[in-house]
Amino acid sequence: MKSSSFAQNVTHAKKIQNNLKQLVRIIPLRGNVTTVAGVDAAFTGDKVIAAACLFSYPELILSEETFSLMKTPFPYIPGFLSFREGPAVVRALKKLQKKPDVVLFDGQGIAHPHGFGIASHIGVILGLPTIGCAKSKLIGEYDEPEISRRSWNPLWSRNKTIGSVVRTRDNVKPVFVSPGHMIDLQTSREIVLRTAHRFRLPEPIRHADLMCRKIKKTL
Repeated sequence: MKSSSFAQNVTHAKKIQNNLKQLVRIIPLRGNVTTVAGVDAAFTGDKVIAAACLFSYPELILSEETFSLMKTPFPYIPGFLSFREGPAVVRALKKLQKKPDVVLFDGQGIAHPHGFGIASHIGVILGLPTIGCAKSKLIGEYDEPEISRRSWNPLWSRNKTIGSVVRTRDNVKPVFVSPGHMIDLQTSREIVLRTAHRFRLPEPIRHADLMCRKIKKTL
């Protein structure tokens, strides 16, 4: 990519981010949660694969799984993952016959350098409650939580709490949970813990990741 084209991409993406960021609402979740979707994406060549897997909640029984495959629409630029994965993720979510009550992302919500990770971005676009549950942090400081499952400590940045560092299994590295849109910190943490039983990541995200890997092998 030419440097001028790269600069135009970044400038345009920043403008979109700043505009959409104003629409993020970190508020108590409204209504009962009976379904939770997990999404993930993978890349192969110039293509991006996105999977969306819908589970009942809190039983965690798989009811639907969809995927989308499209040409990668945006280059890799740190802080702008949603522009690279987002269109395919939106397409996969829209293929679900039942609208999820909450969507879990293997990525960030507001715990993002621009305060607007992929969970926030897609949440605003689709008007859905969303949660970011990442394997590593992008921003912030925290104290390591105790080694037992359900232990957690706040993640903060500039004297503001932006997420939770949560231990989903005993003696396993914590995950970084942050609300994306239309949900609060406490409920985000509770849903992650209730959907992560046997593994470090919540089952809906893990299933979406496995689905992406399977599709990638066939291409």
